[in-house]
Amino acid sequence: MYNNVLEELKRDESFVAHPYNDSLGIPTIGYGTKLPLDEVEGELLLEKRFNDAVSEVKKNISFFEDLPECAKEVILNMAYNLGVPRLLKFKRMLKALEVKDYRAAAKEMIDSLWYRQVGNRASRLVMKMSQCV
Repeated sequence: MYNNVLEELKRDESFVAHPYNDSLGIPTIGYGTKLPLDEVEGELLLEKRFNDAVSEVKKNISFFEDLPECAKEVILNMAYNLGVPRLLKFKRMLKALEVKDYRAAAKEMIDSLWYRQVGNRASRLVMKMSQCV
């Protein structure tokens, strides 16, 4: 029963991937979701995007499951931030992780545009990676 309503809402609201003003001039996105989002909606999006990143990392980094938790956490944080395609461009960092050289992986993180762009986040993640064992 409710699935029918959801299908109707999808048809009636139409999906729009970018912010737009609805007929009353209210900023809206998706299937008629008013902006700004509330925290619950933001958390739902965070969880969905995070779960997508986890799946993509597991598909694309064959040794991911063999890493210690601290390295997994860093990789997943970076995957969420950068997207997996950009994360995969950290080839030297990934090579270092594959051979379990976490300090070298941290050094490769520092040697990137990402490190210079994201500030404290990058410093914190580099510290975490360098302390993995």
